[in-house]
Amino acid sequence: MEAPNISESEWTVMEVLWDISPRSASEVAKALKKQTGWAENTVRTLITRLVEKGALQVSDESSSPKLYSPAVKREACVKAESESFMDRIFKGAAKPLLVHFARNAKLTPDEVAELKKLLDQSTSDKNSK
Repeated sequence: MEAPNISESEWTVMEVLWDISPRSASEVAKALKKQTGWAENTVRTLITRLVEKGALQVSDESSSPKLYSPAVKREACVKAESESFMDRIFKGAAKPLLVHFARNAKLTPDEVAELKKLLDQSTSDKNSK
């Protein structure tokens, strides 16, 4: 399944369920209360939207309370969000994105070395195809 387009608030709910699931709406609301201050009704509304978008699934419709689990993997949503961001901000071009982050991120020498290794792997993977 393709990752649905989810809002920032919906992403917050998904993070809780990617961490531990299945959970009831009340459990999700309780987990988010301190961080967000959201009322349980707000969380229920977000959960309903996520179910409608196909991002969440209900474990058993007849159970009470209903238990919710992610229907999509976090990695798929991260990939979709990354592609959307690159398309919107950098017109789909990876180089300006990488240049921007290389110039503006506070990277440690270890992080720079890891990124160089990833870029080298990326180019060698493309050359071997």
